[in-house]
Amino acid sequence: MVWAPRNLLGSPAGGLALALALGLGGCYSGASAGDDDGASVSDATGSASASASASASGGSSADSEGDDETTGGPPAIPFQPGPPTFPRLTESQYRNSVQDLLGGALPTPPLEPDTNPYLFFTIGAASTTVSEIGVQQYEEAADAITRAVFSDAGRREALVGCVPATADDACATAFIAGFGRRAMRRPLSADEQARWGAVAVALADGDPWEGLRMAVAGMLQSPHFLYRVELGEADPGDPTRRRYTGWEMASRLSYLLWNTTPDDQLLAAAEAGLLDTDEGLRAEAERLLEDPRARTTIQAFFAQFLDLGRLAGVERDPNSYPLYTPNLAEAMRAEVELLVDDLVHRQGGDIRQIFTTRRTFVNSDLAAIYGIEAEGATPITFVPVELPEDGPRAGLLTFGAFLTMNAHATETSPTLRGRYVRERVLCEMVPAPPGDVDTNIPEPDGEAHTLRERLEQHRADPACANCHAFIDPPGFLFEHFDSIGAFRELDNGYPIDASGDLDGAPLAGARDLAKALEDDPRVSRCMVTQLYRHATGRLDQAQEYPGLKAIDQEFAEGGYRFHDLLLALVTSEAFRTAATPEDL
Repeated sequence: MVWAPRNLLGSPAGGLALALALGLGGCYSGASAGDDDGASVSDATGSASASASASASGGSSADSEGDDETTGGPPAIPFQPGPPTFPRLTESQYRNSVQDLLGGALPTPPLEPDTNPYLFFTIGAASTTVSEIGVQQYEEAADAITRAVFSDAGRREALVGCVPATADDACATAFIAGFGRRAMRRPLSADEQARWGAVAVALADGDPWEGLRMAVAGMLQSPHFLYRVELGEADPGDPTRRRYTGWEMASRLSYLLWNTTPDDQLLAAAEAGLLDTDEGLRAEAERLLEDPRARTTIQAFFAQFLDLGRLAGVERDPNSYPLYTPNLAEAMRAEVELLVDDLVHRQGGDIRQIFTTRRTFVNSDLAAIYGIEAEGATPITFVPVELPEDGPRAGLLTFGAFLTMNAHATETSPTLRGRYVRERVLCEMVPAPPGDVDTNIPEPDGEAHTLRERLEQHRADPACANCHAFIDPPGFLFEHFDSIGAFRELDNGYPIDASGDLDGAPLAGARDLAKALEDDPRVSRCMVTQLYRHATGRLDQAQEYPGLKAIDQEFAEGGYRFHDLLLALVTSEAFRTAATPEDL
């Protein structure tokens, strides 16, 4: 048992920091959306906050921000930063960071599972507390990981860089300073240096290597490692806000773009003051984006934004769906990942095309679902294809992943599909149904044969009408696609009506929706908003809307390239400042 580091966390200084970090939970109380066709809104969208939904959807905050005396509207709202957060490292960030700090193959002991309220694991990490079992798991992980490293003479010498004669000689002292700087993502204070040096001495038990191991194990349990303590420093020009320091910006950059701790070059840039300038931030961000780790991190963002994790639970009866194969859900996810990689990295084009493009990547299973030729495709080989110009598909909303995730095991769901469009693509708030409403959809009868007709019956209930009138019309546009995304002409033996609308504009089907989304300003605005929430670990607030609008404008000026969006975000005032907490 690594009892000494836990004891240190119970000391006045360590305990206060841990109490601060662990006491930050409860900021949000949302949960993921349900699957019922009658249930509607998802707290997972972040739309439960009125100010957040307004800024995300172009509602009241957006409208008022653009008004001024010349238009007769209210005065423009100036940008004000939102509150700082103290996000705990997610499981992947913890494992990546430990790997980068210690190198080589490491044990992967269990950790408390991440949560993703409002879509993103970063928000869960900033808004949930660690259980007692979770704290114990951190202790056990630190013990197992450090034992794996320090029990190997070659690895420990490579890590430390010298051979300590005692736990407090020059070798040991220099290692603690260097490792502490990397682990805490800033230089250790004199008190911290003395504290961790004392741990090494007290627990060496005659073996300086064991003393250093215990110091490292303690640092891996420190709140300053497990949490990103980003308070900023007073802004001389504005007492209401704080500006993140260069060290804090190094962490913010690295965890956003690499999902791991800053490397030595980024820490050196922080120390040199380069991250205090637009030019320095942009240069380092561009360097990080050129690294393969950025591709992985960008994929992780889109997987959460698009909710691809739900594909893991998809099951279909192969007797009802002959084209369904055991690996089909995995192929659907791979298709989206390949498209994201193509648009972001290979093409470097307008990322909004993800909802409109006819270019995609299929294996033989997906080609069969889509009814297209794909020369060279096999169950494990994906090939690029151009979907037919006169076909029913264009964009991610006609791909298997979206259509299958947002359907039931035996039938489609216009409600789930329409809700996804509203919440995920447009960042609009869908009101929750009354608590006593019956959300069950009527079974087929002599009057209502198709699912559309049954939903029309359901909408006749006044308690259901408003919500379904908002989400069902765009959802009906996908009715030609069954529960695994295959095209069909009939539902329950009756012709399908796939007409619908978006905000009153009539549309004939999913291809029409793709065309409508092509230049809809809500699409880019929503992407900016969701990236901002992911990057900051919290929901946006109304006073931040001008900052998000400025990022969106820069995004547009760059041709809606996702790399340009990331650069606009990291150099923005919205990302570099925070409101001054009342207790500071």
